[in-house]
Amino acid sequence: MAKASYKSGFVAIVGRPNVGKSTLMNQVIGQKIAIMSDKPQTTRNKIHGVYTTDEAQIVFLDTPGIHKRQSKLGDYMNQTALNTLKEVEAVLFLTDVSEGFGGGDRFIIDQLKSVKTPVILVLNKIDKIEPDALLPIIEQYSKLHEFAEIVPISALNGNNVERLLEQVAKYLPEGPQYYPADQITDHPEQFVCAELIREKILHLTREEVPHSIAVTIEDMRVQDNGVVYISAVIFVERDSQKGIIIGKQGALLKEVGKQARQDIQNLLGSKIFLELWVKVKKDWRNQERVLRDLGFHRDA
Repeated sequence: MAKASYKSGFVAIVGRPNVGKSTLMNQVIGQKIAIMSDKPQTTRNKIHGVYTTDEAQIVFLDTPGIHKRQSKLGDYMNQTALNTLKEVEAVLFLTDVSEGFGGGDRFIIDQLKSVKTPVILVLNKIDKIEPDALLPIIEQYSKLHEFAEIVPISALNGNNVERLLEQVAKYLPEGPQYYPADQITDHPEQFVCAELIREKILHLTREEVPHSIAVTIEDMRVQDNGVVYISAVIFVERDSQKGIIIGKQGALLKEVGKQARQDIQNLLGSKIFLELWVKVKKDWRNQERVLRDLGFHRDA
């Protein structure tokens, strides 16, 4: 039962591609719900992660990385990230201190200037720089925007993440517990399973493939023996990419299935039987109808 003084609210995580937004989300939630990759622009939808304590519930929205668009899909991703800023009680602006300040950071700060909610600057990957280098970075960002808080962290190692959560809770209003205490995401299991499969492909394929793939779950059901049957389709844009995904004698597709199966079993807590198919949809990232069919609905 939520207390009378219970606090709750929605918090957006924004930043350039590949600064560690999904890593932070998974660290906070304590379980993998957002895919991680060393390739930029891998998060395509707003991922809702739910963090619950006896005093507060924070619903995190891990947005796509804001970047220079190169396709209709890229346009969708940018619009999704920017629209999220209107829906929340606070914004976490995540930066990678090991990469240094860039044009992408300046673009996001310009967007944040019109945001009325508190913006917390989160300086990520502090484990990759010398401690003496941190203060000049803080001073640089402080001159560009009036941040409500500035919190250095290492999302990967969990350093200072607890303090970040305490700072976030300060800006939440009193409110209800939106989700049960044991619920960690509002996405259906099918969505998370598809994302876990896509993550394995990102890890195992070459540069020309990653942004040309989408994964949908065609069938997911519990069989009589208790095993969860999952049939998933991997969409690519060209026949050559289909060959890459399948691999020699099906070796790469088999490895994708093996790695994804382990993560999905951990997620569901059940044995699974995973069947993967690869299909070609020509230039799907630039076709509005195909994007809608694959679940990419443009925000109003």
